[in-house]
Amino acid sequence: MTVGDLPEVRSEACGLEELFPPRPISDQSRDSLWLSSQWPRRWSATWRTPEGELACPARDLAAVPVLECVPVRRFSWRASQRHRPGLQFMVSTGRLHGFESLEEQKLLLALDFAGSVAEVLPQPFRLRFEADDGFHEHVPDFLAVLRDGSRWLFDVRPAPLIRDRDEVAFAAAQEAAWAVGWRYSVVAGWRPHVLSVIDALSAQRRTLKDPLGLQGQLLKGMSAGPVGFGELVVRTSLPAVARAHALHLLWHRRLGVDLARPLSDRSLVRSPTKASRG
Repeated sequence: MTVGDLPEVRSEACGLEELFPPRPISDQSRDSLWLSSQWPRRWSATWRTPEGELACPARDLAAVPVLECVPVRRFSWRASQRHRPGLQFMVSTGRLHGFESLEEQKLLLALDFAGSVAEVLPQPFRLRFEADDGFHEHVPDFLAVLRDGSRWLFDVRPAPLIRDRDEVAFAAAQEAAWAVGWRYSVVAGWRPHVLSVIDALSAQRRTLKDPLGLQGQLLKGMSAGPVGFGELVVRTSLPAVARAHALHLLWHRRLGVDLARPLSDRSLVRSPTKASRG
């Protein structure tokens, strides 16, 4: 599939689910779980708070005060480790959040861009679930609390690295999430180009002072309709500085661009509709 054949992903209107292809849980993996009528009581989740651990049956996941919890396991750095942990700043929360791999960092960046996140908890809890061969444990990667109060549980694993045992753990996490009304997704890859464009926009995601009124000039430059990124900044009084402000407006969805195509001076910039601005 060429770039021209890719479906459009409007930055000013898209949701997180439009940025990565869905990865369904297989029936075979779900069939490996022991899902008797009592499973919501038999399965359990262990959370961590500053005061200590908190355990609950899987059926009570939604009753746990997530905002008072901390990651259930610590982030570790050691010589020769194969993954790369770190901290990612999120404009949505105003804080740094831990990640255990570069793939997890990408999800945090996409969550921040989507703009609907109120809080994110890495490694939120340890799920103890039952399968045909006994009990197992799994720690999902992130729990996002959205601004509307809903919650979205995530596991992040590149598709080539997902093994059969991972599939079963993901199936268990999905069952536990669905049982309490949460969304669940496995992020195993991203749609072409969206992450590179979002990464470029993120360079100007923080508060940006505008003493020259360049943002107003950029927005006024859209009055005649969609225009190329390069042409838009040239219309301002100081194009070199206006580029940074244009990226800032794109990140905050006051302007829009197609995320499915590489960002360049030819990228068509649009004004968001009232619906896309929410």
